[in-house]
Amino acid sequence: MANQSELIIELEQKVSAHNYHPLPVVIHTAKGVWIKDIEGKKYLDMLSSYSAINQGHLHPRIVKAAQKQLKKVSLTSRGFYNDQMAPFLKKLTLITGYDKALLMNSGAEAVETAIKAARRWGYLKKGIEPDTAEIIVCNNNFHGRTTTIIGFSSDISNRKGYGPFTPGFITIPFSNKEALEKAINKNTVAFLLEPIQGEAGIQIPYPGYLKDVAEICRINNVLLLVDEIQTGLGRTGKLFCFQHENVKPDIVIIGKALGGGIYPVSGILANNVIMNIAFEPGSHGSTFGGNPLACAIASESIDVIIEEELAMRSEKLGMYFLNRLKLLNLKTVKEVRGKGLFIGIELNEKTGNARPFTERLVKEGVLAKETQKNIIRFAPPLIIKKKEIDWTIKRIEKVLG
Repeated sequence: MANQSELIIELEQKVSAHNYHPLPVVIHTAKGVWIKDIEGKKYLDMLSSYSAINQGHLHPRIVKAAQKQLKKVSLTSRGFYNDQMAPFLKKLTLITGYDKALLMNSGAEAVETAIKAARRWGYLKKGIEPDTAEIIVCNNNFHGRTTTIIGFSSDISNRKGYGPFTPGFITIPFSNKEALEKAINKNTVAFLLEPIQGEAGIQIPYPGYLKDVAEICRINNVLLLVDEIQTGLGRTGKLFCFQHENVKPDIVIIGKALGGGIYPVSGILANNVIMNIAFEPGSHGSTFGGNPLACAIASESIDVIIEEELAMRSEKLGMYFLNRLKLLNLKTVKEVRGKGLFIGIELNEKTGNARPFTERLVKEGVLAKETQKNIIRFAPPLIIKKKEIDWTIKRIEKVLG
């Protein structure tokens, strides 16, 4: 007779579109870094919902902030002012050093917002001809799954059957400054990239790459757009990944952990030279973007990251985790790489597909997810303890050894 998990999985197969390939575990409760399935088995979360739960599941401070706001008002639309958005944006801009922010909900919405801002800046500030703007992107990028964004994806599974796509994007190799220099032309308005490519398998560019491309963009009057949706808010050992190289992008795209794992919050950060010409009333919007519940949650989420020094924890524990993995010297593994608690294990060709190994990790009580077929991504909540990393290492060694 089927257990509850099997029945839930069977039901989902019947009533949900099959747009994901989940691991066979049905999550029922979660707290901190630990998860329980519907039968009560415990697992250690090594994915953090793709870095949306950097603060840990149901962080008490964030839950309290949400509950407090829910007793007042949750949604006003942007047809009116609310008393939460302005104070939160003041905090966010002071912390990040930008003049303004524009809040949305999902990461993909924020990327679309950045694209619109860059294009309008190109027409009104740089003076390029109408409807000719080009944005340079990187091969193997992942910025979301809206039709515009998948149009410049190199993942065939994202694109197949969904065309025609929005024009105006040029793709170049990642971690290649010469390719960027060659691709820039009179119609180029921006260069959009992830500082570390997460979905591509924790692909880390050469040291100094961000500094190099920032300088190339500056010289050519091209905006630098950095997607920090996965890498930001402490994940790689700094509040933002670009801070490792002391650069300041023209537009920063944020999301995921901004909502503390409780509510979807995303947005872009930029200075007045962009924000004041990119948007006017009616040019862009979202019914839920910047709502009071989202802002109350996001404000506390940021406070938790800073006050609990989660970026510093990520740097120290990430280094420990990475070194422990490398010391295993597993024959099944081609490479271990990472920055902070953003780590990928790439399996060698003989070992094959990573999916069977992530399924075996589930049986051992570790929830991690494969990406690009042969890579396992490890991105636990940043509140993880050393002993919990050690616990995980033993199970990784058992499964991959």
